[in-house]
Amino acid sequence: MTTISSVFENLDKQCALIPFITAGDPDLVSTGKALQILDSCGADIIELGLPYSDPLADGPIIQQASNRALKQGVNLKEILDMVKTVQSSIKAPIVLFTYYNPVLNLGINNFICAVSKAGIRGLLIPDLPIEESEYIISVCELFNIELILLLAPTSSNERISKIIDKAPGCIYLVSTTGVTGQKFQITPQLKKLTETIKNMTTKSIVLGFGVSNTQQIQQIKNLNIDGIVIGSAFVKRLSGDQPEIGLKQLQDFCKDAKRAIIL
Repeated sequence: MTTISSVFENLDKQCALIPFITAGDPDLVSTGKALQILDSCGADIIELGLPYSDPLADGPIIQQASNRALKQGVNLKEILDMVKTVQSSIKAPIVLFTYYNPVLNLGINNFICAVSKAGIRGLLIPDLPIEESEYIISVCELFNIELILLLAPTSSNERISKIIDKAPGCIYLVSTTGVTGQKFQITPQLKKLTETIKNMTTKSIVLGFGVSNTQQIQQIKNLNIDGIVIGSAFVKRLSGDQPEIGLKQLQDFCKDAKRAIIL
C-alpha cells in the first residue's frame, strides 16, 4: 500500500499535487466519486476533511462545505465506510484532516485504529499542540499512519527545529497567518522561511493555505517545495446543487493543476 513518504520518494523532486475536499459535500456518494476522479487526474496525495462545527483554521468556503455536510448528518463512521469502498481502487494515499476534538471524543487509540482500518494513510490535526503530539505519533506508527505536523509562518528557528525533530514524515508549511482560502502571495519572508527549513532538514515540505490557481502553482514550484495543497479552490468547484457539474469542474481543475506542476 502506498505511504505518504513513498509518494515523495517516487516523485524524485517533482512537486506533489495534494487536493483537499470536504467529506460529505455535496454528499458522500459524490465524495467517493471525487476521490476517484482526483486520483485518475493526477493527484499524488488527497486530503479529506472531516466536517467539524468549529473549524478555526478554515476559511468561509470550507466552513460552508462542513456545515452542509453536517446538516445532512454525515459522521465519521459513514465517511470511513465510504473510504473503505473506494480506497482499493485509487493509488493516491488519503490523509484525513480533522480537528483535535473529534479525536479526543472517540479516544486517540480508537480514532486512529478506525482510520487505519478504513485504509487512510495519513492524519493532519491543525489544532494539535506540538507538546501533545508525541503520544499520537507513537499510536499512529503502530497503525502505519503518518501524522503530518504543521509549521506556522511566524515560527521561530527554535520552534522550526522542534517540529522538524518530532515530525515522522513530511511537514506542512502554512503559507500565511489566518485561515484557508485567503489570497496567496509569495513574499520575501516566505521565500526566506522555505530556504531556512530546507537548510535544516531533508524531510519533505508541503505548502498550503490560499493556493487557488495555476499561476500560483507555477510560482510555488520555484520555492523548491515538495508538495502543494489546494483546498478551497477544489471545494468551491465541487459544491452546488448539481453534483455531476461539480465533479466535472473538479476534474477539469485537477487536470489543469497537474499540468501546471509538470510543465
